[in-house]
Parts: sequence; structure tokens; C-alpha cells
Amino acid sequence: MTRDDLTTRLSSLVGDAGLITEADRMSGYLTDWRHAYAGSAAAVVRPASTAEVAAVVRLCREAGVAVVPQGGNTGLCGGSMPDSSGRQVVLSLDRMRRIRGVDPVNQTITVEAGVILQSVQEVAAAEGCLFPLSLGAEGSCTIGGNLSTNAGGTGVLRYGNMRDLTLGLEVVLPDGRIWNGLRGLRKDNTGYDLKHLFIGAEGTLGVITAAVLKLFPAVRSRATAWVALPSPQAAVDLIGLVRALCGDRLTGFEILSRQSLDFVLRHRAGSRDLLGAVHPWYVLVELSDTLPGAGLDGLLETALAEAFDRAVASDAVVASGPAQVAALWALREGISEAQNFEGPSLKHDVTVPVSSIAAFVEQTDRALRAAVPGIRIVTYGHIGDGNLHYNLSKPVGSDDDAFRARAEELARVVYDSTSSFDGSISAEHGLGQSKRDVIATYKDATELDLMRGIKGLFDPGSLMNPGKVLPHA
Repeated sequence: MTRDDLTTRLSSLVGDAGLITEADRMSGYLTDWRHAYAGSAAAVVRPASTAEVAAVVRLCREAGVAVVPQGGNTGLCGGSMPDSSGRQVVLSLDRMRRIRGVDPVNQTITVEAGVILQSVQEVAAAEGCLFPLSLGAEGSCTIGGNLSTNAGGTGVLRYGNMRDLTLGLEVVLPDGRIWNGLRGLRKDNTGYDLKHLFIGAEGTLGVITAAVLKLFPAVRSRATAWVALPSPQAAVDLIGLVRALCGDRLTGFEILSRQSLDFVLRHRAGSRDLLGAVHPWYVLVELSDTLPGAGLDGLLETALAEAFDRAVASDAVVASGPAQVAALWALREGISEAQNFEGPSLKHDVTVPVSSIAAFVEQTDRALRAAVPGIRIVTYGHIGDGNLHYNLSKPVGSDDDAFRARAEELARVVYDSTSSFDGSISAEHGLGQSKRDVIATYKDATELDLMRGIKGLFDPGSLMNPGKVLPHA
């Protein structure tokens, strides 16, 4: 089938509004938001329904054309980018933005894959409920993308990641069949729980088109503190102390290095350091409760007083109102963008046991500084679940291209250290194409064989997002 034949038949399935073939209109779908990955495509297809997705997948299978599912294109590992051949089809879910239903009694919301995460949060709030997934790209990332990478964000400590927040899925399989698993059940013990195969699979086993997600009671009181610490070990000690005193009211616990904060203060307009004095580490601590007037400020102040008594905390401020809360979260959420102003940003998303964080940071920092004297290490993340974003910026005044050329070498430093603590080289960003091959070094060979077997069963022609997640055998 020629390209013209393919596009003609695709147009007959999705209409003019659902097909893009012009180079200038396709460009936004063929480059990721950081311009770190780029590809080419025969067409960008934008189905408006699950039936249209299924028809497109069937046609592409018949034509032997690979399909690359894409959500909000906010990923960091190139998982939603086509290759450079120009023969693949990008299947964007950005027209599938329907909220199919909200059930406050069952505490579920059913949404299509193209719905923006922030929209789900807002619809839930209008029903007096909470959808707790929260991350920096929530205004542009989609539920399908969140599911494909098993997104985590800042609320994992209390609510879990997308795997924990999902009850049911609707998926178009690589052969075009539709699996309707949209059940809002907390208990369904009838064999294999298939949804977990597709969550985190980055579109390699099928196209997620809709999901039933869990809702929670709305938060009606909140307390937030910015705490200065002498070390990562102090952060581990502090989270244990806060957990012991506050229980499951502890919703967020984010750590960041002074280097991370310096970049935000330098490049984010209006940001300021509320503590004044320079400290090596900081955490953002947040408590929440479903009860209004739950006295969380007092509870948090009690925990911090004990932290000072134990010499765990060096300084702290409890936010005095919503504006200050937003300002504190802006310091945390602004790190990734601010780092881009400092030249190439080599991003790593790793996880180790919480008990190993301090030793991991010490060992990894030492190895990186030995490899590149003057390297600026931007460490931050969700310390409550052991997930650190271990990003690297070049030494001041050094050459951009020379630093980029060492990306693979420096990634190995971070990943070798992660592996030595029985950690994972991807906590929430996925593998995509950036970690596809290196994962073979760090994942058990039997586990990889099982994953290849599952891929072969679902997609024997390897036409569903090929070249992602699985290393070449």
C-alpha cells in the first residue's frame, strides 16, 4: 500500500479533521516538548472515538504500518515519538476528551484517554471529590499518557501512582479488537488482572482509549511547611518523625537540593527564598485532611518542634495562606524548567529504598564529581517513595556539546549507583527510547524474556510503538 493509498483510507475512517499530512501541521507531533527527540511520520491520525481508533489500528496492521500512540507529548524519554523512517503513523488521542461519567457514590470517574489531567481534577472537585494525581505537566499531560507511563507525581506517598488509581480500562489491541474492561469494581477476583499489563507499557501492547479512575473525599484543610535540612539523612529522619505523629495526613514530602533552588530563584520571576540563609537541603511538607478546621498547622508545628529538638531541621516556615502555599509549590515545580536555562539538562529518574537515600546520594555525588569536576547536580523528588530526579548540568563556562557527548557515560554512573542499592533506573518517566537498551544491563534476563513473550503474544508483528521499552534481543 502506497503512502497516498494509506492516507486516503485513513481519511475515510477519521475524516478531514482527524488526519494531518502537511509537514508544518505535523511538526508539533513529531518533536517532544524539550526538543530532545524528533521523528518523521507518514501521517498524524486523530480519531474521535474508540471505534475510529480500532479502525485505524486494523488498517495499519493490514498495511504493515507501525502505530505510535501519543497523548499530551509531555514525556521525557521519547516514548511517544516516531522513528526517522517517515513510514510510521502517529495516533494522537487529543480529540478523545470526553468525560464519560462521574459516580460520586462509587467514587469513580470514567474518562477518555485524551482528557487533560487538570480537567479530571476540576471535574472531580466540582463533584466534591478529589482526583489526587498531581505533577508539573498537569495542565497539558493526558490521562492516556499518565497511564502509559504509570505516572506518580507528588501524591504517591498517600494515594499511590496511576496503577493504584485505576480500576478499569478500555483498550484497542494491536489486532484492532476492543477490550472493554471499564469496570468500577474494587474487587474482581476472576483471573488475570489485565489492566496492569497496559499501565506502564507505553503503548507497546495496545492503545488505551478510556479509564475508570478512583476518586477520594475532597481535601478541606491543609498545612504546608518549607523546612531547611543539613543532609538527605535528615530528610529521611524527618519523614519518619512526621509519619509517626501525623499518620496518613502526610500527603506530600518533596526534597530538593540547594542547587535546585538556586536555579529556580535565578530563572523563575517572582520567586524568593523564604528562609534567607543558605542551607544545603530543603523539604516541602504537606498535611491534608477531609475535615475543615482539622488543626493541621498546630500538628505540623508540633512535628517541626520535635525535629528541631532532635537537630533534624535547621529552619522552617509554615505557610500562612493559599498564596504562600502556591509560592512554595512553585519553587518545587519550577526546577525542571529553570534548569533548561543553564544549558543541557541530563535527566535521570531513579528510585531506591527510602532507607538508602542518604548513602545513595553521597555515593552518586562523589562519583559524578570525580568524573566531571564542577558538575552541577540538581537533585529533587518524592522522598517518601524513594524517587529522586537526579539531573545534571554542565560546569559553569564549559561547552554544551562536550557535556552532551558524555550523557551516556554519566547516565551509567547514576544507574550503576542506583543498581548497587537495588533500585530502579526509571521510577515514573518510563523507558521510552532513551532507556530502552540500557535497561538490559539492569533488569533480570528472565524478566526481560517474559516481557518479550507478552509483547510477542499481543503484538506478533511488532507494529505497536516499536523500538520502545524493550531492548533488542
